[in-house]
Amino acid sequence: MDFNVKKLASDAGLFFTRAVQFTEEKLGQAEKTELDAHFENLLSRADSTKNWTEKILRQTEVLLQPNPSARIEEFLYEKLDRKIPSRITNGELLGQYMIDAASEFGPGTPYGSTLIKVGEAQRRLGAADRDFIQSSMINFLTPLRNFLEGDWKTISKERRLLENRRLDLDACKARLKKAKAAEAKAAAEQELRLAQTEFDRQAEVTRLLLEGISSTHTNHLRCLHEFVEAQATYYAQCYQYTLDLQKLLGRFPGTFVGNTDTPAPPSGVSPAAATIPVVPSLAGPCNPAPSAVGFTEVSPPCSGTRKARVLYDYDAADSNELELLADELITVYSLPGMDSDWLMGEKGNKKGKVPVTYLELLN
Repeated sequence: MDFNVKKLASDAGLFFTRAVQFTEEKLGQAEKTELDAHFENLLSRADSTKNWTEKILRQTEVLLQPNPSARIEEFLYEKLDRKIPSRITNGELLGQYMIDAASEFGPGTPYGSTLIKVGEAQRRLGAADRDFIQSSMINFLTPLRNFLEGDWKTISKERRLLENRRLDLDACKARLKKAKAAEAKAAAEQELRLAQTEFDRQAEVTRLLLEGISSTHTNHLRCLHEFVEAQATYYAQCYQYTLDLQKLLGRFPGTFVGNTDTPAPPSGVSPAAATIPVVPSLAGPCNPAPSAVGFTEVSPPCSGTRKARVLYDYDAADSNELELLADELITVYSLPGMDSDWLMGEKGNKKGKVPVTYLELLN
C-alpha cells in the first residue's frame, strides 16, 4: 500500500510538471524542443493517411450499404464479435416481388411471363450485388479498418508517449536553467541526461512506426486494385444480365394498347416511333403517303414482293421466324390471313416471319 501511495504521488507530480510545462509553452514562457523536419513530415503524412482512410472507409460503407440503420446494425455486430446476419439485397427483393406478382396475374399472360423474366434477372443482379459487397468488405474495407483500429492506435499511443517524454525533457532543461547551487545543478544535469535518453529512445520507436506508413500505403494500394477488380466484375455481370434480359424480351411480342401481338421495339426506341415511323418511300398503292401530321401506319404490301432494309437486329424466337441483322437487305411479302404486323421475309435460301417494325420498306 505504501508503494502504491508513493507511486500515485509521483505520477501526480509528474502530471503536474508536464501540465505546467505545456501551459508555459502555450503562453510563450518556456522553450520547446522541436522535432527535425523529416520527423515532422512523417507525422504530417501519418495524420493525412489516417484522416483520408477514415473518409474513404466511411464513404465506401455508404456506397455498399446506403441504409444508415443497416450500417449501425452491422457495426454493433462487429463490436460484439458476432456474425453479421445475411440480408436480402434490394435487387433480390424487387425480383421476388415481380415473381410473386406474376403468379397472381397469371404466369401464362404476356405481362405475367415478362414479370417472371424480369424478376429472375433482378434476382441475379441482386446476387451479383451481394457478391460485390462481400468481396469489397473482405478485400478493401477490412484492411482499412484494421489499420485504423490496430496500427494507428499503436502509432497514436507512441506519439503520446513521445510528447510526454518531450515535456519531461523540456521541464528538466527549465530546472537546469533555474538551478543556482552547484549541487542543484548537478542533480538537474543528471535528470536532463536521463530525460534526453528517454526522449531519444521514444523518438526512435515513434519514427520507425511512422516510416511504416509506407508499407500501409503499399497494402492499401493492393486493396484498392482488388476493390476495382471486384467493381469491374460486378458491373460486367450487371451488363451481361441486363443484355441477356433485353435479348430475351426481344424474342416475344410485347403488350401494347389495342394490340397484344405487336413485337416489342429494340431498347432505346419508343413504341410510338417503332410502330409508326415516318418513311416517305412507303408511299404507293398499298401504303398511302404520310398524312398531314407526318405519320402513317406501316402496313405490308397487298401483293407481290418488295425489298426491305433491316433497321435493328432481331433474334428469331423459333424456326418460323427469320433472324435479322441491322442494315441487311431482304425480300418481303405478305400471305393471305397473315397478321398485319408481320411479313414473310427471305434472304438467300432462308425464309420466315419478320416483324414490320424492324423494317424499312423500299420502292
